[in-house]
Amino acid sequence: MSISQGDRLPDATFLRVGPEGPEQVPLSDLTSGRKVIIFAVPAAFSSTCSAQHIPSYIRTRAALAERGVDDVICVSVNDPFVMKAWAEASGAEAAGITLVADADGAFTTAMGRNFDAPPVGFYGRSERYAMVVEDGIVRALEVEENPGVAEVSSGEAILKKV
Repeated sequence: MSISQGDRLPDATFLRVGPEGPEQVPLSDLTSGRKVIIFAVPAAFSSTCSAQHIPSYIRTRAALAERGVDDVICVSVNDPFVMKAWAEASGAEAAGITLVADADGAFTTAMGRNFDAPPVGFYGRSERYAMVVEDGIVRALEVEENPGVAEVSSGEAILKKV
């Protein structure tokens, strides 16, 4: 079953690299009492993710903050070291975007948004989507029909939903 608008997000714990190394980050810590944008990508460093999706949120980060968004969070089924490297290389970290790893895909599976694409080596990856979340409740959700594009889930499209 897929999570839809109006649903509460599932319990989840992400990983990220902190000052002491890998650390667990409960989703509730990121969303409780906050308005956030969560967008998911199939793979860090992949072409669409790096050339379109992340840049769209870098461009719109300030405008989202002006509309009351506390954080913009990128989730991918990758390890936390890859996500840290991608945050630095893409400029997302400098722009104030939080990148977290759904290392085992548990969140992606609980969201009902996992898929496989064997020709490109993707197994248990996340569909491309974005959502507006207020205090853990999904207020708007946009899912791409094709994981190779970032249109309805782009920063510009989600800015219109906030």
